[in-house]
Amino acid sequence: MIIGVPKEIKNNENRVSLTPANVEALHSHGHTVYIEKSAGLSSGFHDDEYAAQGAIISDTAEEVWAKADMVMKVKEPLPEEYAFFREGLILFTYLHLAPVPELTAALVKRGMIAIAYETIQTDDRALPLLIPMSEVAGRMSVQIGAQLLEKPYGGKGVLLSGVPGVQPAEVVIIGGGIVGTNAAKMAVGAGARVTLLDVNADRLRYLDDIFGSRITTMISAPYHIEQAVRKADLLIGAVLIPGARAPKLVKADMVKQMSMGSVIVDVAVDQGGSIETIDRVTTHSDPVYVKHGVLHYAVANMPGAVARTSTLALTNATSPYALQIASLGIREAVARNKALSRGVNIAGGFVTYEAVAREQNYPYVDVNQALSVGA
Repeated sequence: MIIGVPKEIKNNENRVSLTPANVEALHSHGHTVYIEKSAGLSSGFHDDEYAAQGAIISDTAEEVWAKADMVMKVKEPLPEEYAFFREGLILFTYLHLAPVPELTAALVKRGMIAIAYETIQTDDRALPLLIPMSEVAGRMSVQIGAQLLEKPYGGKGVLLSGVPGVQPAEVVIIGGGIVGTNAAKMAVGAGARVTLLDVNADRLRYLDDIFGSRITTMISAPYHIEQAVRKADLLIGAVLIPGARAPKLVKADMVKQMSMGSVIVDVAVDQGGSIETIDRVTTHSDPVYVKHGVLHYAVANMPGAVARTSTLALTNATSPYALQIASLGIREAVARNKALSRGVNIAGGFVTYEAVAREQNYPYVDVNQALSVGA
């Protein structure tokens, strides 16, 4: 199979979908890899490193897309890349289709096979390709929030840890999954007071066992959310429903009760955001806006800012799946690997992921049926 790796074009997206080590693995199994010139540079990987492992360095994204049987990216294609779509081309990347109907429509219209990293799910409901970036984003959310609380950035001038004689900041995390757990680790480590809310009592018991008295756990109900949000210096949205739009758990009236200069970091923004006042997606070059006196950080590709760490963590997870697709072909790979089959969101002109079909009013078609259309 021919695998294509175009350079990411999303604002300040510095990750790359394959490392030289991944290229070597694919090349050793008889596959060909085209990589756009400088695609890995922002993650610290040079063209000559890729070439040394057998990659063909291409001058243009157009050539990469045209040559490839499977295109591997990090983030979803932007409108200027839709022209490269064609029937039967496999796209393997983060897609987050639920809040982006125009991308879904383009993939369906062009007959693409679109596999979303974030919906590949094992039988135990783990999301192995989302976990590493959730770990990064969860940890970054506290790091970023701590900086935004500083007065020069518009915050209220609060140090997360406090100092002797001065109480620490109050960090509230909504969602106790991978993002929320990693945010809690960082916030606890920084010495903040941490409140974490989740709908799953068993998850809260698990987190209580991990953190003990260092965090306060609460069931995520509207009353409890309102009480916690009101006192938050830093509010972190860490809610995930795989493949679906995030629910708006924090209402605008709750945000209005927060004190001036407080900070919101919504990690769920790439799925529409879990906080009602997150009404736009921001970028690394312009990451913050103020609403009701509260700083809102709504960058959809947070891990792109720590590209070297993120690329290595991501490709550790994605490369075994890529090799399986390349070696077996998409139909056989999906037939053998249930987790991978759950990752296929679009195939044969159909939507094959139920949450996306429901969100955007498409008929849902089973992935094996959809793939058989083009057989």
